[in-house]
Formats: sequence, C-alpha cells, structure tokens
Amino acid sequence: MSEKSRSGEDGHNPREIIRQAFEEWRRALEREDLWSEDSTRSGVPVKPLYTPLDTASLDYLRDLGFPGSEPYVRGAYSSMYRGRSWTVRQLAGFGPPEETNRRYKLLLKEGATGINGVFDYPTLRGYDSTDPVARADVGRGGVAVDTLEDMRILFDGIPIHEVSTSLVTCNPVSNVTLQSMYFANALERGIPLEKLRGTSQNDFLMETAITTAPESLPPAHSFRLCCDAIEFCARRAPRWNPVSFTGYNYREAGCNAVQEVAFVVANAVACSEELVRRGLEVDRFAPRLSFFLSAHNDFFEEIAKYRAARRIWHRVMKERFAARDPGSLRFRFHVQTAGAALTAQQPLNNIARAAYHAMAAVLGGAQSLHVDAYDEALCTPTEQSALTALRTNQILLLETGVTRTADPLGGSYYVETLTNRLEEEILELLEEIENQGGMVRAVETGWIHRTINETAYAYQQAVESGEIPVVGLNCHRMEEEELPMDLFQVPETLSVQEKRLRKVLRERDEAQVQKALSAVEHAATSGENLMDVLMEGVTRGITIGEVSRAIKRALGTWNAPLL
Repeated sequence: MSEKSRSGEDGHNPREIIRQAFEEWRRALEREDLWSEDSTRSGVPVKPLYTPLDTASLDYLRDLGFPGSEPYVRGAYSSMYRGRSWTVRQLAGFGPPEETNRRYKLLLKEGATGINGVFDYPTLRGYDSTDPVARADVGRGGVAVDTLEDMRILFDGIPIHEVSTSLVTCNPVSNVTLQSMYFANALERGIPLEKLRGTSQNDFLMETAITTAPESLPPAHSFRLCCDAIEFCARRAPRWNPVSFTGYNYREAGCNAVQEVAFVVANAVACSEELVRRGLEVDRFAPRLSFFLSAHNDFFEEIAKYRAARRIWHRVMKERFAARDPGSLRFRFHVQTAGAALTAQQPLNNIARAAYHAMAAVLGGAQSLHVDAYDEALCTPTEQSALTALRTNQILLLETGVTRTADPLGGSYYVETLTNRLEEEILELLEEIENQGGMVRAVETGWIHRTINETAYAYQQAVESGEIPVVGLNCHRMEEEELPMDLFQVPETLSVQEKRLRKVLRERDEAQVQKALSAVEHAATSGENLMDVLMEGVTRGITIGEVSRAIKRALGTWNAPLL
C-alpha cells in the first residue's frame, strides 16, 4: 500500500477525514433538531451514532484478544458454541420432592441438558416444613426439602453423575445442609464426589441483603459459611462450582447493570481473600468460582455488561491475586432472563421478552441459560409454559445461527464503546465498595441495602411516570383483558411433608441426632468447616431446621438495618 493510500487521497489522516465528515453529518441532524443523546437503563450516555472515532484508542490484542485468550472479552473459551453449546438449564421446583422429580425428568426428556433446582421459601431460609412460621409457604416458589430422605426422592432415577445440577441454595445457612444432603445422596448411590458436576448458589448477600428472613445469620458468619462450602469443594468435589455469585437476584431486587457486576465481583474478591487467608492457593479454588447474571430489557447494555465483566475479572484475578491458571481468569456465568421485566398484564408478551433477553445472553457469551416462562409473573410455571420456555431456548440454539461464530457483535463501534464505558463505571463502584471496607462491611453498615433501594425506587418511579415504557403495563394496555391460560395450582405439600418428616423423626436414632447437632454447634463456634461435620450429620436424619437453629444458637442472629 502506498503512503498516499495510507494517509488518504488528500494527504490527511483518515481519522480526520472521518471526523470532518461526521461533523458535517451531525450538523445536518442538528439543523433538523434530530440530534440528541439518550442513556441506557444504568444511565450510561448513548449517542445517536458511533464511528471508528469512538474506538480509536482500542488496542485489539490488549483490550479484546481472541475467545478463550486473555483478557477473555470475546468469550471464555476458544471455540465457544461451535465447540460446546451453552447448557440448557431450565428452572424447576414446586410442591413435594416427587412432583419436582417428575418435572426434572420431563425437562430432561424434552431436551434440557442440565437441572436447575429451586427450593421453597422455608427450605431456603432454613426452616422445616412443619415450623409454625413456615407452614403457609411450604412447596411455594420451589420444592420442599427437610431431610436427606427428601433429597433422595428429589433425584430418584436421575443420573446425577452424568447431568450437571444447579442447586438454587441461595442462603449459606441452608446451603451447607442442602449441599451436604446432595453429596451424601451421591455417595449412597456409589457416585464419588469427584464425578459430580454442578453449582450451588451459596451467596451470603442473598441471606443478608436480598432474600432476608427474620433473624438471619450476621453477615460475617453467613460469609464464613459460604467460604466453608468453597473450601470443602476445593478439597473433595473439584468439579463442583461451590458458589454462584447471584447478580441476577441483586438485579431482581433493584440493582442496575453496573451494580450487578460490581457487587458480584466485590463478593468474589472478598471470598478469594478469605480462602487465601485460610491457606488455599488461588488457583486451587478460583477456577470453580461462578457467576449468575440477569438478562434485562436494555439489549445492548446487557451484552456489553457480560463482555466488561470478563475483562474486569481477568484483570482482578491476574493483578490482585496473581492467578496463573486460565480457569481462574475466566468469568464463567449462567444467565436467567429477567423475571422482574415480566408483566402479569398480557402475559403472552413475555414470550417475546424472554426470547430477546436470551438472545442478549448468548450474544454476550453465557455458559448456561434459563429462559423464563411466560406465566412467571402470575404463578409457578405450568407444564405448557415450562415447555414453551424450553423450546424458546432450543429455537435460539438450533434455528438462529448464533452458534456459528464467537462474539458476533465484537468490533461494533457501539458495543465496544459501551463495553468500555460500563467497565469504567463498574471499576469506580468497586473502588467505592473498597472504601466502605469491603463487601462484608458494606452489608453490615446497610450501605448495600441503601444503594439497592435507591436504584430500585428510581426505576419504579420511571416506570410509573411512563418515562420507561412497559407494554401492557403503562402503554398499550387492554382494560378488559382476560387471561389466555390457566394458572398453576401448587399440589398439596404440607401434609406430604408432615407425614414423611414424622416417619424420619420416629425412625432415627435420637442419641446420634443429638451428637450430630452438638458437633454442628461446636464446629460453628470453633471455626471448623461446617460441611465436614454436616456430611455425616445429614445421614443421621437431622433436619434442615434443626441445623439452622443449631448454627444460630452458636453464632447469633441479625436483622438488616432499617433504612
């Protein structure tokens, strides 16, 4: 190429030529009053047009690289979906274990490639089904599990050594018990823990800031239990992801995209520091840290969010923790389409919403995906709506061509600029969390709660004023709407659980139970890893409520600060 060609016909720099042409184009729009800036849902400014001028400082190898190579912006793995598609992992859970077991088997039969099991409200908060404060919620929002016997029934006939399982065990106080039950069931079936693949949520923010219950564990102790599970799996279940930092739930509570990523990264940093303090090398546990993010309405912001998260995680693990294993540097994440974006009004519209949310997740490089059912704003998904959501996932995988190339939007002037801007804002928020004393301290003082509440309130105001349009809710409404489908009815659960629990309590050895519960209390106060103790304790028939009460007796309880 000649020097004249490189510099342009008139000898000027090509960027200057573009700049002059752009300014002329913009002035024409301004004369017609058609030039104005907008912003993403997180408040990032958006111009009407992006050009090479906006990405002029981008260094391809430094800032983007190749899929599966540092800094992993273009994907966690080199071949991405051409080598292995994302895991189709549809959420399921309701009623007693035998009902959810049937739903798991249906989804697997119809093409799901992973299990995504959600537990009911009492189980997640560490209550037995028969507890007076829990009885009204038994089997609602998830499956009821009180003892190891329930876990056996829940996974009866399912090849857990072949299928990866996500346990939506949000709160560490219940996760240590539920994860121990899952592992104990596997060992009973002759399956070594080394062969198990799956994920536990196990996020202390869920217990202390998002799905709080009366008298939850204090933040520092909840955080400790989270780290106990990570440490246990690093030693005994190396293919299991012992934590999934649940940005999705932060988002459902009101966070924006910037806060969602900043909070999961800050949480993961805190866990990594604690595990290093315990004597584990970072590359021993970091490859199994995983993340759970939302796919919300702002299509391009969500895609840029995932790309920015990968670059930030790579930077944090390499510069702060000196990680060397590529697995430690990869930001691996599951996505669920945004439940908070679904409407009870005109619920069939939610099929379209969930489909484009899922498309954003895939274009952003997710490792696994749950597509919400269209009736989730109204009830637990029916069999029909669950299958429609599964088929949406499969249509995206098989019909759209999105698997043909990695990071198909990479190089877009808009997407790259938005990725850079989101990264800047996320890093600023991470610094602010550091200034608060870190993630645990930010929860203890109520800073996290205030931040989420302020963002949620501003968003709700924008929806109610119509500033943010929501079809069917504040625009294009139907006053005489009739629901186009039947609502799901949760099967009778309490009587089933009461009967089964009575049988377990009647047949177990009470001396062994009391010994196991004493060991739980001792481990809680001494600092011993609680999962080491619980792996044996759950085989003695102790209940999730008994474990929770024992831990709380030992460590005390905490109520989130009033705002």
